[in-house]
Amino acid sequence: MATRYYIHLPNPARARGEDADLSFRSQGAGGFAEELQDALRDDRLFERWRMRQEDPDEVDPALGATDPDATVTGSQDDLHISLIVTTRLSSALLRQRLSLLAGNHWQLRDVTAA
Repeated sequence: MATRYYIHLPNPARARGEDADLSFRSQGAGGFAEELQDALRDDRLFERWRMRQEDPDEVDPALGATDPDATVTGSQDDLHISLIVTTRLSSALLRQRLSLLAGNHWQLRDVTAA
């Protein structure tokens, strides 16, 4: 069953992870939504992160799970960005991808059944 997550980026300019090669590159709501959707639908972001680990072969492959049907929409209101994520992936995997992309510069506002 899919779940809908309401994500808030209070300061989009700061919504970057620790590794610039894995972080969001976008400035606008549509770009943030597209990058997060890509990170949920395919394993490219996960594989780039995995290859940076001390022993990539020891990383649990379950962390690279994807949801080809995941959707993310974005909207901008004043200076913040809201993202609505619909996915079958666990909240732990969503948090992992968001942490890579945005670091600690995001907030979970609500969760509902999709």
